[in-house]
Amino acid sequence: MDNILTTVNVDKQYGSVKALDNISIDVPRGSIYGLLGPNGAGKTTLIRIINQIIAPDSGEVHFMGRLLQRDDIARIGYLPEERGLYRKMKVGEQLLYLARLKGLNSNDAIRQVNLWFEKFEIKNWRNRKVEELSKGMQQKVQFIATVIHRPLLLVLDEPFSGFDPINADMLKNEILQLREQGTTIVLSTHNMASVEELCDHISLINKSRCILQGEVSEIRQEHKSGEYELCFEGDETTLIETLKAAGCNIANQKQQKHSISITIKTSMQSADLLSKTIPLVNVISFREALPGMNDIFKLKIHNSINEGIS
Repeated sequence: MDNILTTVNVDKQYGSVKALDNISIDVPRGSIYGLLGPNGAGKTTLIRIINQIIAPDSGEVHFMGRLLQRDDIARIGYLPEERGLYRKMKVGEQLLYLARLKGLNSNDAIRQVNLWFEKFEIKNWRNRKVEELSKGMQQKVQFIATVIHRPLLLVLDEPFSGFDPINADMLKNEILQLREQGTTIVLSTHNMASVEELCDHISLINKSRCILQGEVSEIRQEHKSGEYELCFEGDETTLIETLKAAGCNIANQKQQKHSISITIKTSMQSADLLSKTIPLVNVISFREALPGMNDIFKLKIHNSINEGIS
């Protein structure tokens, strides 16, 4: 697979504290890559190394198939968790200034600023100072400043912080559109719903070490527990008795209007389960219940603590 970013055995230590311990990741070109972990795990340190804010003690970072170089920063966009706008500066002037810093000429900078003002419907913000804007509005300006030079690699650290649900959805749509246009995105977030919705691949870092990585769909498949969700109409008592007799464990039941949703744990094949169910009730829906990334996240963190990872 063609990787736009690769880290190889990256280490970083601050005094006696090991911030990163032998971290190796591969970020496929054109993907959304989730960088996950609890607070203090080492995510921000890795992000700062990728953005050449700090250097690793050992290991390598490769960008576009070669060692990361100083001028590659012009091809990378970085939205830090701690935002850094000039509060006394007008929004339009600030975006033009930051676009020029990223290498755009004057005409291209003006064109891109106008494009994003139109896209976000914020033309009336142009002459307002940043300090006059709400936190959510400032977040939009910061996002524009991050992507205005159309980077090949976009690194977003908690990008949904400060957004209401409507604007969070707007930002998600912009992230997906950027991926469709060829931008690769590294997304660091605590929002596991966003990970499931957006990310193709993830790495989970805990206490400086990578404890899980791979494709999101494959990780969820690997952690499945043989549970199915069955929604039906009909004789509940007979169905439950039949399934229990077949060795199924009825985990929970939830009344939903004229149907009952049952989560079933079983070692039998799904086709066998359906063959016992269909003659007894009217099946409305039947699907395998894969674990969510939030549950997998908590499980892996818990296991790593028990295994004494430090």
